[in-house]
Amino acid sequence: MDKKEKVVIIGGGIAGLSAGIYALKAGFDAEIYEKNAIPGGECIGWNRKGYHIDNCIHWLTGTKKGTDLYEVWKATGALTDETEYAKLDSFYTSTYDGKSVTLWNDLEKTQKELIAASPEDEEEIKKFIQYVEYSKQCLFPADKPMEMWKIADYISVGKNMADFPKVLKEFGKISLEEYSKRFRSPLLRKMICDYLPKEYCAYSFLVSYATMADGNGGIPMGASLQMSLRMEKKFKEMGGKIFYNAGVEKIVVENRKATGLQLENGSFVQADLMIPTLDTYPLFHKLLPASYMPAELKKAYSDEKAYPVTSGFQIAFAVSTSFNRGETIFIDIDELKVGKRTADRMYVKAYGYDPIFVKDGKQVIQTCITQSDDDFDYWKRLPEEEYRAAKEKLVEEISVRIETAFPELKGDLEFLDCWTPLTYERYCNAYHGSYMSFVTTPFGKQLKMKGKLKGIDNLYLAGQWTNSPGGLPVAVASGKFAVQRILKARRKDINI
Repeated sequence: MDKKEKVVIIGGGIAGLSAGIYALKAGFDAEIYEKNAIPGGECIGWNRKGYHIDNCIHWLTGTKKGTDLYEVWKATGALTDETEYAKLDSFYTSTYDGKSVTLWNDLEKTQKELIAASPEDEEEIKKFIQYVEYSKQCLFPADKPMEMWKIADYISVGKNMADFPKVLKEFGKISLEEYSKRFRSPLLRKMICDYLPKEYCAYSFLVSYATMADGNGGIPMGASLQMSLRMEKKFKEMGGKIFYNAGVEKIVVENRKATGLQLENGSFVQADLMIPTLDTYPLFHKLLPASYMPAELKKAYSDEKAYPVTSGFQIAFAVSTSFNRGETIFIDIDELKVGKRTADRMYVKAYGYDPIFVKDGKQVIQTCITQSDDDFDYWKRLPEEEYRAAKEKLVEEISVRIETAFPELKGDLEFLDCWTPLTYERYCNAYHGSYMSFVTTPFGKQLKMKGKLKGIDNLYLAGQWTNSPGGLPVAVASGKFAVQRILKARRKDINI
């Protein structure tokens, strides 16, 4: 009997776990090497004072049965047909000057509420709702990599996404900030720019809202870490091996072949095939020479205006479960300097919808102030004592702003934890502390990598950085795609 080829995977996040599971399904042996002590990468959570803090899932694209992405989540053990989801009926609520509007999952209800709030914007509101409806057609193609599509695949996608090109034509080259100026109402202008950074292409926001409105963006009960643990369990049950606290020093390349990994503990791991799933910056600045970096990736790293990244300064508190102003609500705040930028808006997200975030009559609430490349540099340059003091000061100032917006919380806020872009860099080797890939802006072409490096015949890329703007859908599908590329190179059936 022929010996199975061994696929060695770097990184035990969502992409690495997906790659491992699909490698096993395809008949390979699979080993994952993860620098941390738990799986999940950025799809994790942790406990403080007996409360669980979630780091990742605000909504999970691909929870609608029958979609390509749902089948991938199901195949990797992340979801099952019996998975329960949080019973949420809205995307978020925006407040301004004593008024509020909510983006409900029911688009008709949203339209009525927005028009009531701003009759002078009725025409633009109706157009917004129509284009969100069109955006429901934008489903992540997770069956196979696009370079493997045949004419029939393009025809099928074209039929199913017949109206979505209208969205791209109208909103593909303008930022959210530009789009918001089409509305007369200051409240609606705030609403448009609240959820995503204002530099994002406007269509990204429409697609995000459409995902929720279409029932394709549910939140699995049990939080992010539990989903990662389900995938780890599936991988192990299939015979895969995962090694924790196993940081990689470098990938050894000989005669156009990645022969194995040199681990930080000095040991060597032999590989027949290799799938790195980590952030591409350390991949090409530590594990491999920069000469292997694809040209499109070099361009993205060299142009921060066209290809910015997003991180955040985040805080978690515990408050009474009686606090109920909507799960995610954006508020005006007194100006606050965070990193290099000044914020005048922030959100509060209440997690009481899931028992895992509730203890002794209190629930977890969290907030995030967006941070980008310049802000990362600010945090990075701070000496350790100043870094700690800056965090403590922001906790105090943000606490005051939350209590000002929600007087019922005065004296009820119990601080649990805070984290910065440096946290993501430290635990996930994340470039500039980004928790996703490059932001899709009007100034840069969307990054799409084919997953195969020139000069190394047996190495296949996966991970959220292979396709901007990254995130969980890109990560889980990229693991599958990497294995399909291996199979195609061996002229085997790619249907796994």
